[in-house]
Amino acid sequence: MTYRKGAVFPSEAIRKRDEQTGVPIVQITSHDSINHHLYPLTCSTTPDSEWVIFASNRSGTWQFYKARFPEGEIVQLTDEPQGVSGYSGHLSPDGQELFYNAFGFIKAVNIETLQERTVAYWEGASLGEVNLSKSGEWLVTAMKHKGVNYLVVAKTDGSKSEIILESTRTVIHPQFCPADENLIEYAQDPAPRIWLIRRDGTGNTCLYEHDNDEFIVHETWLGESQDLIFVHWRFALKRMRLRPSEPVPLPSSIETIASINAWHIAPNRAGTQVLCDTNHPDIGILVINVESGQWQTLCFPKASCRGSQWALTRYATQEDFAKAGKEDWALSWMEAKVDTVYGPQWTHPHPSWSADEKWCIYDSDFSGTTQVYACLVTFEGC
Repeated sequence: MTYRKGAVFPSEAIRKRDEQTGVPIVQITSHDSINHHLYPLTCSTTPDSEWVIFASNRSGTWQFYKARFPEGEIVQLTDEPQGVSGYSGHLSPDGQELFYNAFGFIKAVNIETLQERTVAYWEGASLGEVNLSKSGEWLVTAMKHKGVNYLVVAKTDGSKSEIILESTRTVIHPQFCPADENLIEYAQDPAPRIWLIRRDGTGNTCLYEHDNDEFIVHETWLGESQDLIFVHWRFALKRMRLRPSEPVPLPSSIETIASINAWHIAPNRAGTQVLCDTNHPDIGILVINVESGQWQTLCFPKASCRGSQWALTRYATQEDFAKAGKEDWALSWMEAKVDTVYGPQWTHPHPSWSADEKWCIYDSDFSGTTQVYACLVTFEGC
């Protein structure tokens, strides 16, 4: 079998039903390799929901592929000599281009023509996942370079790139506000975690002061609003309402949506429902009603959900990573290296919505190697 950009492979789809809830499931990949969809803060399907984008190391290096959905051919999208960062991908709003990083490069590949272009480059840098503004005009990513952590933004047409923040602390998961693309929420690690900054680098503000024993994770914007949701691990899913202020909005209240061990969270566009996986204990992928806090189990991925820190209720310190044999721990999981403190990431379900919000896309290594799945969302409320 020859792996190259544009190579077409037969469908690997298998239709089944969840053994406990009975909902229809499509196993999208079946190759004896690690396969995972994009990071759950972004959508892994094209806007028409006819293709699912995923990363796989089936060729010997990490590359991106698209699989026709719910079943059909698989097409290889990239052929980077050193591989891509598998969780870095983000589709353009029109679904024509996939933006991603690969060893200091931010690139874009047209998923139909496979034409590729370079958007930005920082020699020797380690980059996190790419996040696009709602208009698709801007992108942001976290960067580690020569031991220093940064936030960088770039025009998606490649005409401009710049550093907007330099920090001695780890910087991860930046996300443009869908209601105002002059605002970027991002995380510093460890505590305090949740920060807001303007796209021009001004107004850098910590939104919530807490210590390492309050394990705040996986914050994201609530749909297309200017509110945030986040996890207080393993106790609750919470909402942070923001009020207008200068130079950035500030919290007006923090409310508990549901007292549940929500893990990785993905709200729908309306901000009315949240998909989440669970761990310690694993009670499946849930759909949570934001207004009522009621929840319902959608399916049971039976993923191994590894990571020693998730058994605890505090952040990992450098000492924790040292015990696990990790020396260079900041941003390392983004480069798909094996991390046993918070991962490996591909052992986590990471649920996200399809573009039409009819399916939940997730991963599971239940079969022995991680595969990509889609579960039909069969109910509208909880």
